[in-house]
Amino acid sequence: MMHGLLEKVHFMKNRKIYYCITVALIVISIGIGLFRGFNFGIDFTGGTLLTFDMGQKVKISEVNSILKDEKLTGTVMYTGDKDEGIIIKTNEDLDSGKRQILMDAMKTQFGIEDDALLSVSNIGPSVGKTLRTSAAKAVAVAVLLMLIYIAIRFMWKYGIAAILALANTILLMIGFYGVFHVTINSPFIAAVLTILGYGINDTIVIFDRIRENTGGKDVAKKSLNGLDEKIDRSIRQTVGRSIMTSLTTIAVMVPLVAIGGTTIRSFILPILVGVIASTCSSIFIAPALWYDTMRLTDKNSPQYKAKQKEKREKKVEKEKAKKAAELEKERARKEQERQARLEEKKKKAEEKKKAYEEKKAEKEKEQ
Repeated sequence: MMHGLLEKVHFMKNRKIYYCITVALIVISIGIGLFRGFNFGIDFTGGTLLTFDMGQKVKISEVNSILKDEKLTGTVMYTGDKDEGIIIKTNEDLDSGKRQILMDAMKTQFGIEDDALLSVSNIGPSVGKTLRTSAAKAVAVAVLLMLIYIAIRFMWKYGIAAILALANTILLMIGFYGVFHVTINSPFIAAVLTILGYGINDTIVIFDRIRENTGGKDVAKKSLNGLDEKIDRSIRQTVGRSIMTSLTTIAVMVPLVAIGGTTIRSFILPILVGVIASTCSSIFIAPALWYDTMRLTDKNSPQYKAKQKEKREKKVEKEKAKKAAELEKERARKEQERQARLEEKKKKAEEKKKAYEEKKAEKEKEQ
């Protein structure tokens, strides 16, 4: 049944629609995040971490109400056996006075004593900066290694398409966090690295089938006529595997998000979003990007010829403009020389006239 439905879907023919949809989702979601501000956690911004032994399980919402009353922003999560402990992470570095105010509010609300506060840790902004730098380096190294691997196993055009598809996935994950204002902490970075591996695996499966159906690396030496149909067929042959793998993964993660603790949820949620985004990217975006890359770089394709013709025309126009500038410069130089000669002649004529008048004046004086 699925195969029959997929026969009606022309992935390459509708690729511009997929491009527009994904670009719109990224721009709108990240735009919302930038306008409202992303919810960076203590791991990135620095702040204070307080651990309490409540003696019983309390509601997270009640603790959040206390933070709101004290005009503090942060996150609250369970810890310890039976969730009887809580960890409060504030985005503000609390001094002893503010910590005491928060402690008094907790004592009033939950009837705890001073010894319920087990530990206090301050995380400076420099730690958050180091984490951001390390995360960027980790992602860059992972992307570079994947690009090298794909270029060796397939060809560099596959690598470019795969990396762009992964970038699409990561941007969609960031956009999700921007829209729903989910806290971005260190588990998010771990989830991004996990999704990079998951997404590239899904993409390589489809690319491998495309390579088989298009003649391997020799596809660059062949005509691209009918290439879109071969890619469509490759996607139809692998889309069932991609969807079933993703659904199996999602089936495991949904219960963890629903009933897991805050710590587990902070790690599973970005992976869940990433799995959905990477599945869509590997099916709809990566093959389309590779197809367009082939069309734009194939010497026999109309697009390549048009691009080369445009380059030649620009080169000719540039040479004409350069030649015209040189001619104008030469004309200006000759005009300057002509004016100089005229000035010189005029000057000599004036000197000659002056000498004649002086001589005439002397003769008249002698007479």
